[in-house]
Amino acid sequence: MKVKSGKGDIKNAALANQGVLRIEWAARDMPVLKLIAERFRRERPLEGVRMSGCLHVTTETANLALALREGGATIALCASNPLSTQDDVAAALAHAYGIVTHAIKGEDNETYYRHINAALDEGPQITLDDGADLVTMLHTKRQELLKGVIGGTEETTTGVIRLQAMAREGKLRYPIVAVNEADTKHLFDNRYGTGQSTLDGVTRATNILWAGKRVVVAGYGWCGRGVATRARGMGAHVIVTEIEPVRALEAVMDGFQVMPMAQAAQVGQVFITTTGGLNAIDEAHLQVMQDGAILANSGHFNVEINIPALEALAQSHRSMREFVEEYALADGRRLYLLGQGRLINLAAAEGHPSSVMDMSFANQALAVEYLVKNGKTLKPTVHTVPKEMDQEVGRLKLASMGIAIDTLTPEQQRYLSGWESGT
Repeated sequence: MKVKSGKGDIKNAALANQGVLRIEWAARDMPVLKLIAERFRRERPLEGVRMSGCLHVTTETANLALALREGGATIALCASNPLSTQDDVAAALAHAYGIVTHAIKGEDNETYYRHINAALDEGPQITLDDGADLVTMLHTKRQELLKGVIGGTEETTTGVIRLQAMAREGKLRYPIVAVNEADTKHLFDNRYGTGQSTLDGVTRATNILWAGKRVVVAGYGWCGRGVATRARGMGAHVIVTEIEPVRALEAVMDGFQVMPMAQAAQVGQVFITTTGGLNAIDEAHLQVMQDGAILANSGHFNVEINIPALEALAQSHRSMREFVEEYALADGRRLYLLGQGRLINLAAAEGHPSSVMDMSFANQALAVEYLVKNGKTLKPTVHTVPKEMDQEVGRLKLASMGIAIDTLTPEQQRYLSGWESGT
């Protein structure tokens, strides 16, 4: 039974205790965020700042919200994807930790946008986004709130692309720090996190054996690299499709087959999209796929697989198991869509491991602090994470792992900063 309260809109308050345990379990693998939270508790750099976050409501996000609260912020959360919410975590946030939370796994489109508006009703000074839906709503239907916003952060590649488009057109009204562009985010979260969690989601949904499967990965950005590498590590024969020649060349050099999707569609058994774009798998590809092909998406929005085209081609469809829909085509072939074409790692699994989200959310927390201090002087465009902040997250992560690295001597620093020395 869904429970409504002054603390938001969640599925079931009785799940709160279970959620608390899972949040605490995730915290064990988030030492960098813990160090930041401890400093925030002492210094209170976010005192009285109102924040609204449209993020995946998971155990890791919960730890981010708690860290921000330690800094003095008040925060309201809503889900950035209808299938990514962990209902026990939402219950714990709303009823054990007192953080306003509007998120229900499987919520329909109307509820999804109602929850975004509810989070915005708090009148945020800082926004935290994963996909830019919160920012987009502010700039379209809730413009009356823009004057109170200092700045915002963006967590994912798709959101950064949308925000950069807004900035180019002169439509972005406040500064956004692109957390996704930090090296300690995309080099690790996108590659190792997405790689592992995507295969985890597909495995949980289908229970397939990866060894020997022909797996087609659409896109060879950092997420695609991670998925392709992990699939190969499980024994799959991996094919990569790309539109950018340098990335395609890199995939070849990394030992993968590279071909157009029109060709790959005829031989693939499992398809995973990681492009951030529209219709990476289109009607023409669906028409030539083998019987039994499995379709999964690991990009932010459910547009990478042309689902309307799949529905139009199908004579019937049925749910085979949780997160698996069978589409029966007129010629007798059956295609299987996972997780409604939404982020499979969060729809059918738990998202990225906590240890990799530790770095991503450490960047988020530090970026929020940076915006509170500097947001009023920054231009309303998309900003990269300051290098020193990125380096600090890397340093703290290494320290938490008990790993030390070298430092330059004064002589080495002079050599690297000068031009006089030669052969």
